Amino acid sequence: MHKTEFVEKVAKKAKMSKAETAKVIDTALEVITKALKGNEPVVLTGFGKFEARSRKARTGRNPQTGRPLKIPAKKVPAFKAGKALKDAVAKKR
Repeated sequence: MHKTEFVEKVAKKAKMSKAETAKVIDTALEVITKALKGNEPVVLTGFGKFEARSRKARTGRNPQTGRPLKIPAKKVPAFKAGKALKDAVAKKR
């Protein structure tokens, strides 16, 4: 599902306009992004946890030449599903 389809479904379910719904979703994503930039986890109980995780520096290989190269340390966004989400996805229809 792409963002436009997601916005349509949420708007219909919430009985809001698509424009209002898109603004709310964009704002929520902006807040989550800002929190992760500040190394603050975002926990949505029952849904899951967004957090920034650190990756150590490591040595990789250039796939074209086979030469080793250094991959610097960095932070990456991560998501861990909550129990309610896991259970909902695992349920058979």
